[in-house]
Amino acid sequence: MLKLVVAVLVFLSASCLAKQSDPKVQVYSRNPGEYGKPNVLICYVSGFHPPDITIELLRNGQEITGSNQTDLAFEQGWQFHLTKYVEFNPQVGEEYTCRVRHMTTEKSYTWEPDM
Repeated sequence: MLKLVVAVLVFLSASCLAKQSDPKVQVYSRNPGEYGKPNVLICYVSGFHPPDITIELLRNGQEITGSNQTDLAFEQGWQFHLTKYVEFNPQVGEEYTCRVRHMTTEKSYTWEPDM
């Protein structure tokens, strides 16, 4: 009986690991990017599993305060998505990024203005 329990636990652990999916990240602004004009910076993160994730919006490497995040939602196949956004006023020479930590992996994605 103990061997059966151990086998089931090993199987369940392996199947949970098999479902891990890395996030797909899109960083964009609500309106076309124009320096000096108010806008909304958006980071849309989708297709990830498990839902162990942290999203930060940064200006020149520092977290932008006042950001909002949607509720965690799932898609077919138990993959999740989240959106984080903040009002901002892009300035020449500043870099805006979205830093995503999923499980033990962390990556940064840079906003590309339309200018």
